[in-house]
Amino acid sequence: MAFVALEGMEFYAHHGYHEEERKIGNKYSVDVKMELNVDLAAKEDKLEGTVDYEKVYQLISKVMSKEAALLEYLANQIIELLISKFPQVKKVWVKVSKYNPPIQGLCHRAVVELYS
Repeated sequence: MAFVALEGMEFYAHHGYHEEERKIGNKYSVDVKMELNVDLAAKEDKLEGTVDYEKVYQLISKVMSKEAALLEYLANQIIELLISKFPQVKKVWVKVSKYNPPIQGLCHRAVVELYS
């Protein structure tokens, strides 16, 4: 078993609990780590023995492009989509960060991390 990860994917999206957040939009980042068997990729240099990074990115981008109220919801949607599209993936960890969340004070990011 191994971990394959994509870190620091950045998106500008319209998420948030408050209407103003969704209207203005904000910067988000997503990190994802997947546990899977990569023996075929490691031993024979075959893409079908792992996950295609570009496809993973496109799926996450699709989730991030749809408006949502909560980071927890976004993270769960990413997990469910990756597991459904890549049956070789056994577990998924997702971290979604919202930059400069609208709170009364200095906060660089609000972060939610979920795993399957």
